[in-house]
Amino acid sequence: MDRRAWTLLLSLGAIWGASYLFIEIGLRDLSPGMIAFLRVALAAVVLVALAKARTALGGFGDAVGWVFLIALAQVSAPFVLIAAGQQEINSSLAGILVASAPLFTALLAIRVDAAERAEGMRLVGVVLGVIGVGLLLGVDLSGSGDELLGGLAVLLAGLGYAVGGLLAKHKLADRPPIGVAAWVLTAGAVLLVPAALLGMPSSAPGIGPVAAVVALGVIGTGIAFAIFYELIATVGPARTFIVTYLAPAFAVVYGVTLLDEEISVATIVGLALILFGSYLAAEGRNPLRRRSIAAELAPAAQDGSGSVAVGVELTGEPVERR
Repeated sequence: MDRRAWTLLLSLGAIWGASYLFIEIGLRDLSPGMIAFLRVALAAVVLVALAKARTALGGFGDAVGWVFLIALAQVSAPFVLIAAGQQEINSSLAGILVASAPLFTALLAIRVDAAERAEGMRLVGVVLGVIGVGLLLGVDLSGSGDELLGGLAVLLAGLGYAVGGLLAKHKLADRPPIGVAAWVLTAGAVLLVPAALLGMPSSAPGIGPVAAVVALGVIGTGIAFAIFYELIATVGPARTFIVTYLAPAFAVVYGVTLLDEEISVATIVGLALILFGSYLAAEGRNPLRRRSIAAELAPAAQDGSGSVAVGVELTGEPVERR
């Protein structure tokens, strides 16, 4: 990859890792439901405009039901769960736990997707990731029941990302990715209207929380996806997915340096196990071994059209597959 691609990739990791920081600030005056709605609605405006400019909004008339189901599993429910979970746990830990999405994908694939099934090194990755999650839940969140519930809520969001990604892969694979993202976000905003109304603030929120949520929607979701698809087009999905392992690290850095969050040895070890386990679960190979030229070229050769099946992941953990 050239310098521009690396700059975009690091920028994307930094933006997606900041999502949890923005949520933490937004929670000072806004409810989880309101944060989720504003985030999705603002991002939908950005992505619909981009998709329209690329004439990628057509051809979804026969997939409305699937679009709404994917939006529920991968946008509406996870965004509320993450914000609700962060009422009990810090942003660093939330960013780490969301990185469990590839582990859930591998586990679900045992029954529903042979191509994603965990065998060999992928199965080792799942086991390591589960150990990392258990370490975080059993050590970092052992202080109170509310913290444990918060952590479980974020993990449930990761499960939602995995379910939505598998649905999108099988039901919307022939649609343009930017169009899928635009319509799924739009449907997600519609589904979140009741949660937003129920969580209306009793008084005017402060400028800080409002600005954080605006940044979360416009930059952290809308513009981030524009960068994401630019990378997909220029360097391909395999290299673009490196961001999956960058975003949690950025989340930890932001939480520790900007919010004075504490980080323990268990957190560091859990982060390492989850990220390494997720890598193995997704790639099925040891990253320390050199990859052959043939392996590098294989993904491009599998589909001459270069189409990408999309699982719309909007908090830093993309789940697309070729």
